[in-house]
Amino acid sequence: MVNPLAGADHQIAGWFHVHLSQAFVNLLRVFSEPGSAQWIGVVLFLAVVFFVWKRAWPALVTMIVAVPGGMLLNEVLKLAVHRHRPFLDGWFVDWSGYSFASGHTIGATLLYGQLLLFLLPLMKSKRRQRLTILSAAMLVMLVGFSRIALGAHYLSDVIAAIFLGVLWLMICTLLLKPMRRRVVAPVAIAVEEPQPAIAVTAEASR
Repeated sequence: MVNPLAGADHQIAGWFHVHLSQAFVNLLRVFSEPGSAQWIGVVLFLAVVFFVWKRAWPALVTMIVAVPGGMLLNEVLKLAVHRHRPFLDGWFVDWSGYSFASGHTIGATLLYGQLLLFLLPLMKSKRRQRLTILSAAMLVMLVGFSRIALGAHYLSDVIAAIFLGVLWLMICTLLLKPMRRRVVAPVAIAVEEPQPAIAVTAEASR
């Protein structure tokens, strides 16, 4: 498989590797944290608890399929591609495994992308919608940048992770839409059914 970004991949990785300092590494680790498995796990747990409390079953299923499901598929992709990371030695290296595609970046894309899809329909202000989209995009970009600068991934790993993450969210949205309709319809019927019974009782009492 030919990588058109091979030259840029190695040049960028080499430049950052030479210019890394302790302070810069500490800052990059902060930027990287919103895409870490621990951080995503905490946000997912809170989202699951909220959806269960609200009995929002379609949203719960969508969240589980989109985020953990997409991250699991990325792990399968890593094993299939078998691409080694830019750097595996160094005082700042705290990673292992394969490089393509970036796990932190796809995790951030899936989590904040799916949360964005939940929030946007609730926002009436176009300005708030644009601001929320920009904030989510910037967060994903910071995570991706941090992984490149630290030497954990190549540029192409991060680009592929964003692309695959967005693609998986689109697939989940399309495939799970019929399920959301089937769940919403019975609930609406159940709410409407008691109304005629109440009216009949009132007329009988007269």
